[in-house]
Amino acid sequence: MAPSIVNSAPVRQTARVSSVRITQLVQVFEADRPPVLDRIDLDVAPGEFVCLLGASGCGKSTLLSLIAGLGTPTSGGIEVTVGRPALMFQEAALLPWLTAAGNVELALKARGVSLRDRGAEAERLLSLVNLAGQGRKRVHELSGGMRQRVALARALAQDSRLLLMDEPFAALDAITRDALHEELIRLWSEQQLSVVFVTHNVREAVRLGQRVLLMSSRPGRIVREWQVELSQPRAIESPGVSALATEITQHLRAEISRHAR
Repeated sequence: MAPSIVNSAPVRQTARVSSVRITQLVQVFEADRPPVLDRIDLDVAPGEFVCLLGASGCGKSTLLSLIAGLGTPTSGGIEVTVGRPALMFQEAALLPWLTAAGNVELALKARGVSLRDRGAEAERLLSLVNLAGQGRKRVHELSGGMRQRVALARALAQDSRLLLMDEPFAALDAITRDALHEELIRLWSEQQLSVVFVTHNVREAVRLGQRVLLMSSRPGRIVREWQVELSQPRAIESPGVSALATEITQHLRAEISRHAR
């Protein structure tokens, strides 16, 4: 039985203002194979934090890339109403010959920020992710968690209202990941961002998201959603997070078993 604090139901769409609106999206890579994504309908409201869950290969990252404009769907529509999205990957992908501040300044340059203003703005953004005073460090001098903070600052430097995150904390240890969860929730709240967050980690999805969407595989479809009504900030070990994560895990296992047959 679902916890009383959570509404679990099959996916349904309602008319509302959206940061992202996806309509009947289909993505086919090989004509003789099932679609990677099939008839995806999804609205993301301004300021909403949405987490995508599913087995490996279900199309989560493909969907995120299409929202980011890195590809064109076979059919269907994607409408992003808040400008160009900022995309953050699992790997920090920093340029090793630049400093932490230099990596952030590169995004500012691409945005058109003047040379005179880039240094101060990069330091401000690094301070936002709790890296004040670390701007002169080279990439090899940064820990994994610090590199991801720089990558987050670089994403924020794009001044986008939509942040797309593809398993950005998957390679980090549990303590570092927990700290970055706290930073992300703080920044999401303060900056009033819309976030679409891809993860394999059910507890991470429940800890972060306002809404958790479960995708099936072959073809990738959104088959279930959960509205998470637990207040933020949430602890990953809290009873509410644990209870909902257990329920979602059962549905995820059922989906994996169904496609394994």
